[in-house]
Amino acid sequence: MNNLLRLIGRRLVALPIMALGVTVLVFFLMSFSKTDPAYTALGDGASPEAVAEYHEKYGLDDPWPVRYVRYMGDLIHGDMGTYGAARNSVAKRISTALPVTMQLTFIGLAIGAVVSFLLGVIAALYRDKWPDQVIRVFSIAGLATPSFWLAVLLILLFSSYLKVLPASGALPHFTTNPVGYLGRMIMPAIALAFPLTGQMTRIVRTAMVEELDKDYVRMARGAGVPEKVIVGINVLRNALITPVTTLGLKIGYLMGGAVVIEVIFNLPGMGTAILQGVQGNEANLVQGVVIVVALAFIIINIVVDMLYLLINPRIRTV
Repeated sequence: MNNLLRLIGRRLVALPIMALGVTVLVFFLMSFSKTDPAYTALGDGASPEAVAEYHEKYGLDDPWPVRYVRYMGDLIHGDMGTYGAARNSVAKRISTALPVTMQLTFIGLAIGAVVSFLLGVIAALYRDKWPDQVIRVFSIAGLATPSFWLAVLLILLFSSYLKVLPASGALPHFTTNPVGYLGRMIMPAIALAFPLTGQMTRIVRTAMVEELDKDYVRMARGAGVPEKVIVGINVLRNALITPVTTLGLKIGYLMGGAVVIEVIFNLPGMGTAILQGVQGNEANLVQGVVIVVALAFIIINIVVDMLYLLINPRIRTV
């Protein structure tokens, strides 16, 4: 227990250090942007006097370390600045976009986890037989298929040809229109989950095969223990430690992929927000989105590390 607490403590200590490093890196890189926020806010026809007044008001001429300290002070209080001529709140924009990205990420994760678990177990139980061969072809196809390419194919098939699923439009709320919500999210989620499914299917199969070849399985079979009991209670429990860990580490990867998929399907998530910021030269919006996505990635991976420590007793003694 002491080793476990010590390892968890290390993860928790690393969290603020990594978060600070991310904000420093993003803010430093954004300081090289040639876009003048004054012209973005005031318009291209703004007078030099108005631009100078804007720079003085918001301290844009200060050195970047001074601006960083000021930005971090505002960030701690939940203020991420504004964007656009209307001075819209970056924090408010992110608060509406982040839930969409997280929903898409975890729907894709759920699809990938369930399908790869079932296929991986079936492939292991029917090793080198035709079900294993068919699943192997599927997993290779998943590994070789980019999400954005599959997204385009899904739109062409289900939206343009069959006309059964929408490729764009408003995202209904799940509680008020669950059918409309799922219809809007299912294609992006499948496009996001397919490459993950291909990879995880191979990992689950390998872990299951290795476990099935161990001596305790042969001894249990020799003792007449039913195959369902051996596989369902012992083999699955031991074999799924590695796949569960790998799946947890893929959450950050899925979140990054969701940002791209959202743009293709015009979902109002973080991908659309960052595209809006880039197209409109809104440095505050781009900076805020990148920082939040990076921090979410760090937090998710640290949580996964901690869960791995809890489900795998062997690592606690390392």
